[in-house]
Amino acid sequence: MGIKVPRIVAEIGTSHEGDLDHARDLIHAARDAGADMAKFQFVLADEILHPRSGNVDLPVGTVPLYDRFRELERPAEFYVKLMQLCDEAGIQFLCTPFGIKSARILQRLGMQEFKIASPELNHLPLLRVVASMRVAIILSSGVSTIADLGESIDAARAAGTRRITVLHCITAYPAPEEEYNLRAIPAISNVFGVPAGVSDHSMDPILVPALATVTGATLIEKHITLKRSDHGLDDAIALEPQDFARMVREVRAVAGQLQQEAGDPVEKRRRQVAITEEFRRRYGSDRVESVLGNGVKHLAPSEQRNYGHTNRSIHAVDDLKAGDVLSESNAAILRSEKNLKPGLHPRYWEIVLGKKVILDVRAGDGITWSDIL
Repeated sequence: MGIKVPRIVAEIGTSHEGDLDHARDLIHAARDAGADMAKFQFVLADEILHPRSGNVDLPVGTVPLYDRFRELERPAEFYVKLMQLCDEAGIQFLCTPFGIKSARILQRLGMQEFKIASPELNHLPLLRVVASMRVAIILSSGVSTIADLGESIDAARAAGTRRITVLHCITAYPAPEEEYNLRAIPAISNVFGVPAGVSDHSMDPILVPALATVTGATLIEKHITLKRSDHGLDDAIALEPQDFARMVREVRAVAGQLQQEAGDPVEKRRRQVAITEEFRRRYGSDRVESVLGNGVKHLAPSEQRNYGHTNRSIHAVDDLKAGDVLSESNAAILRSEKNLKPGLHPRYWEIVLGKKVILDVRAGDGITWSDIL
């Protein structure tokens, strides 16, 4: 099997802050830096978290995240214009839905490839809806276990898609490069029979993306910004255009070297070792080895405390009184974040709908088995 040059995704997210002129500049910067795709996020605040989630610590500081998301909401026409801007620039448009409503809108707009963010990996109802569209899915696997990843892949396949790419990821901003454990990329690919890559939130423009390419990554995702001093939610940990372009050059240079030996497994392995040794000389052997890790997919230390909070669970939308019946109007699958009690795993969504609440549940709190009949 030949070595493929990794596709490169410039994660713009919401860094355009709702301004089409700024979005155009970011799209052109991504294209000029050599990215294959410009990725955005379709934000509907009520699909992501509850208003009572409060402040969340982000690279730009402590943010009232629900309120910020509300400010970033834009109608479907805005995303149509983003698609047009990408088409005019000659770069593929990619977008992340955070719930079923935004996913359905993107489907109507003709999206053929969807990105699912790490916190939504366990949002199985969302995954099933997207997979039933028979589209390609890029699935980030931060703040998740190998069992979580397996359950999500199984759900997507059962719902109808066979085109899944998994991105190894650490859900921390910034992510410590020494926790990246890039040898997990070929392990994930072999275990689940899917192409695998990396979504990189570390600060160095070269080390993680280039070493991920050595391990066989088929897709590299990294945030882009015009200036790190801009006020987008992720701008502080994003690459400015010149550094993004450096990353692209390094990744493609590494991939080009590996392609020379693509037909001979022994020579390919020798080439991988030689390239890795060159990075050891550039960055130090200990640093490179820590980035490569042991290849066992696990929660990274920097994301362990977020497990169960950044992921999705079942929450009360409104104040619930004993005797109320759970429905899609008074409950939702949301991120808990730090200030709210997590609820049941989304795998139980269809089971709990229609159940009676036997205890009062405050709006925003997670719904647990002890709350329902």
